Amino acid sequence: MKDELRRVRERPDTDAAPPVLSLFVIDVSGDAAAYVERLRSVLAPAVRLGCTADFEEESLPVDEVPGWFAEVCSGGEERAPRFARAGREAYAEHTGGGGPWDLQDWLYRFDPDEDSRGWEWWDATVAGPSRVHVWVDSWGESFFGCQDLLWAAFTAGAVRVNGPTIQITSFRENP
Repeated sequence: MKDELRRVRERPDTDAAPPVLSLFVIDVSGDAAAYVERLRSVLAPAVRLGCTADFEEESLPVDEVPGWFAEVCSGGEERAPRFARAGREAYAEHTGGGGPWDLQDWLYRFDPDEDSRGWEWWDATVAGPSRVHVWVDSWGESFFGCQDLLWAAFTAGAVRVNGPTIQITSFRENP
């Protein structure tokens, strides 16, 4: 998880990419680069907890989680920014009525001993003024648990998410 945390914090060397990655094509409302920063700001504390937290505890510390993300997870969406509220609605539509994730439930998905998270962060690249490509390592699997990632992606400001699709990294865009 330490390598994953490093990739969440800063862009990885593309030469270090595994042979295949899973790609999510994300359309966003607003600036794509700002979206990437919001998404990274949510994932960084969660992955850091995966490296340091005692997942046997009843609850995990949330002091590093962005306030807007905690609000949209808690049901206090009236205090969440517009992009997070719209993302919550888009997530429900995308999942066929899926409700919001409880913050603690979402954070517990980053337990290194938890098998339900079928992905590991690799990178995010701006693919246009309102389009982002999110790359994750799914260990070559085309179907994997990623509802937790979709929740973060939508609440960070995604309007639409397509994917995942398996991509051979030798054909990967040059970020």
